[in-house]
Amino acid sequence: MSNAPLLAALDIGGTKIAGGLVDAEGVLLHRVQRPTPAREPGTAVLKAVYEVLELLAADPRWARVEALGIGSAGPVDISQGTVSPVNIPGWRGFPLVQRVAAHPAGAGLPVVLGGDGVAMTAAEHWRGAARGCADALCLVVSTGVGAGLVVGGAVHTGRTGNAGHLGHISVDLDGEPCPCGSRGCVERLASGPAIARRALRDGWRPTGPDASSAAVAASAHAGDPVALAAFDRAAQALAAGIAATATLVEIELAVVGGGVAAAGEVLFTPLRRHLAEYAALPFAAGVRVEPALLGTDAGLVGAAALALASRGPGR
Repeated sequence: MSNAPLLAALDIGGTKIAGGLVDAEGVLLHRVQRPTPAREPGTAVLKAVYEVLELLAADPRWARVEALGIGSAGPVDISQGTVSPVNIPGWRGFPLVQRVAAHPAGAGLPVVLGGDGVAMTAAEHWRGAARGCADALCLVVSTGVGAGLVVGGAVHTGRTGNAGHLGHISVDLDGEPCPCGSRGCVERLASGPAIARRALRDGWRPTGPDASSAAVAASAHAGDPVALAAFDRAAQALAAGIAATATLVEIELAVVGGGVAAAGEVLFTPLRRHLAEYAALPFAAGVRVEPALLGTDAGLVGAAALALASRGPGR
């Protein structure tokens, strides 16, 4: 049995809390998961995090873990170790790093925090679609919309860890209010719940009990015009945010992952079309759009990448 050091990882979102063990090459060796009790008090969410930690610590390989990385829905504040996920109302300025480090499983381990979008970006830059790319934007489109930046060949977190937080760029000045306090945010138009909400509002009816964005995607693939229109609107919002980012930092690639990206070309075809319209200036035009490669593993692999980076070269 190998004695090579491992990294522990937590991926905390509005739908699920996942945990994993990852080796130094970015291979996910073990995964566990619990649903996020997002509408319950913050103590209930922390309890679910602890349950995931305990499941990980029960694995005999836990003794080889050298650091623990956390990718959390945001915003986060890596300087303070706190999180305030828009989709988890019970956590506002919640001292997640401190609470995880206080659990017996995390005792003595360095605990490194990053936003979920930054974690996904770290994963795709390490082992996925952005590998070798100098300047990129990586998005995770799911219950929310997170994103992160690669600038000059390295993941750029910003001072508090929220650089590239595209989901809360306003792209509709008269749009719906967002829980973040703004209105017309990309997340309010392009997240999975937003797609399902728009489709239902415009007359789409699911064929079964599932009224999620995945069900809308199935209808879109079957040619339902209302479902196609819902994805087109989401793609337009994403394109506006990507074009704004390209204008600011001259990215060459946009990588899109998360559950909504699993819809495939009903999302990517209109996204590329709208991006060509919005990113019209010569230095912003030509941004490639590619699907993420790491799928549901990206959050955990990325959290591990953040933990590995914190250990410094040669560790």
